[in-house]
Amino acid sequence: MPHVEGGQGSTRWDGVTDDREVVLHVEHVVKFFPVRRTFMQAVNRAKEDLVHAVDDISFDVKKGEIFGLAGESGSGKTTFLRTALMLTPPTSGSIKFKGEEISKLSRKQMKKYRTKIQVIFQDPYESVNPRMSVFDIVAEGLFVNNLVASREEAVERVVKALADVEISPPEEFLYRYPHELSGGQRQRVAIARALVLEPELILADEPVSMLDVSIRAEVINVLLSIREKKGISIIMVTHDLALSKDMVDELAIMYVGKIVEMGPAVELVSTPYHPYTHALTAAVPVPDPKAPKVRVLARGEIPTNISPPPGCRFHPRCPFAQEICKDSEPLLTQASPGRLVACHFWKEAHEAFSKGLDGPAGVSAD
Repeated sequence: MPHVEGGQGSTRWDGVTDDREVVLHVEHVVKFFPVRRTFMQAVNRAKEDLVHAVDDISFDVKKGEIFGLAGESGSGKTTFLRTALMLTPPTSGSIKFKGEEISKLSRKQMKKYRTKIQVIFQDPYESVNPRMSVFDIVAEGLFVNNLVASREEAVERVVKALADVEISPPEEFLYRYPHELSGGQRQRVAIARALVLEPELILADEPVSMLDVSIRAEVINVLLSIREKKGISIIMVTHDLALSKDMVDELAIMYVGKIVEMGPAVELVSTPYHPYTHALTAAVPVPDPKAPKVRVLARGEIPTNISPPPGCRFHPRCPFAQEICKDSEPLLTQASPGRLVACHFWKEAHEAFSKGLDGPAGVSAD
């Protein structure tokens, strides 16, 4: 949650003090990308367009916390992860890792933080080198960062990392190649590659979306076990709100580069305030044929990040939008203890949703 001051603890907007250490403090982070102009546009000195990939977002990630970022494709979730890793520097704003400002560090200065902030990529078939053995994949970071004195020590640490991700027996997998592994085993190797460096923060970009449903639960349990045993913080990007409800502690909903709602995952998914969040939760399949059907509440497609709509960015698709939504951008403010929402009419929307309606005109969701 946003807080007053970083450090060993923080005061949330609802006045509750959380004594857990803030591992990552994100404050007003912006990331814009320039759009390449054509030759004639350059000659005519046309105004340079910008892609508003991440547009002024703020939150904290505590020690041992799983923080989720959810939203449609194009909302800026993965771009933020790349910015937090400093693979692409932010346009403006502050990113602090354990109180240290890292958003303005050079590539050389950032190197000492690389082992403490690791990433798990979405596609295990693309993120591991098919020409490297499991040992080489997992141990590469140890050798690059001079964290081991011998190959024997590297083998010992790799075996431990493979055991932590429940690859058993780990010794039999050391010299296998990726084509000899299943998708779930490949993703576990990718997790072990991050774990072997003993990070304090893992950035997971939809770590189970490319896996079969039958093995997703196994990989999720591995991540939860790692968090429990080692106290590692995780930022997880996901499209799956049902997964978020069961796995994530705090959840932020992003839309066209903005956070539109944030709060405890179980509360947010169960009782959404923002119309966009409700549209996302309504799209989650319910394993009950007698459950009431809900119409698709978000009309049309997500707008382009190059020229986002003025005012509230969701207003062209929102059934509750009024004139003020076109002119005035709503701020992310406290709606209830621990819950933040950016919507002019969230109360009216929440009341309609609680009555089983999908719009202000009293249309029933049947």
